[in-house]
Amino acid sequence: MKLPFTKYQGAGNDFILIDNRDRRYENLNVAQLCHPKFGIGADGLMLLQNTEEYDFEMVYYNSDGNISTMCGNGGRCIVDFAKSLHIFEKDTKFKAIDGGHHAHWYVNKVELQMQNVAKVNALNAAYELNTGSPHYVLFVQDVDAIDVFNEARKIRYNSTYAKEGINVNFVQILSDTTLKVRTYERGVENETLSCGTGVTACAIAYSFHVNAQDGVKKIDIETPGGQLEVQFQVYQGHYENVWLIGPATPVFEGSVSL
Repeated sequence: MKLPFTKYQGAGNDFILIDNRDRRYENLNVAQLCHPKFGIGADGLMLLQNTEEYDFEMVYYNSDGNISTMCGNGGRCIVDFAKSLHIFEKDTKFKAIDGGHHAHWYVNKVELQMQNVAKVNALNAAYELNTGSPHYVLFVQDVDAIDVFNEARKIRYNSTYAKEGINVNFVQILSDTTLKVRTYERGVENETLSCGTGVTACAIAYSFHVNAQDGVKKIDIETPGGQLEVQFQVYQGHYENVWLIGPATPVFEGSVSL
């Protein structure tokens, strides 16, 4: 049987997108499909499926084959994919593992509403928070000098996080409104070119770090894979109306034998 797919990338975070509205494709070997040598190659795989009360459902798998928590860049890519299938016109609401998400589609970008963040945990020299996926955020002087793979694994596999895993972000402050971020993603178990929930976590952790006053904030994010933007409102220590903004680009279409 042939499996048709579309390959997407969102700021270098790459995904395999599959239209599964008729539920034809079950029990896929996701790890093989995502393998860069023996498969298509991707950071993750998403099934677009029908669901009640929403325009569609996003079912996301990490490249290791395990069902995963929310993926921000993946969410933006599946919105563009759904648009190409004529599921909606400009605005949509879809279901993900962490609940419903609103999104706005534009020709060159997708704006995706993320979940509110009620709490940021301050650790010794870092921050921990959940933006749909759990993240560890560490501020550094020179993010390009960090050995992300090895330094992140010391955190991801320590006694606190080894069982459930955590995504690890290294952040350099470039200005009051600009951050440079590199991320190690659990499930991929390597650095990716960007991470949507990761840059969202970094922007909110930065706001907490500088004790930002209540109001609307806009943070530009530089990642190895491209530019992203995070907008949110600080309100009495909570972070609400959170939006992840950036490109979602189809790379190629194809089919693979199952």
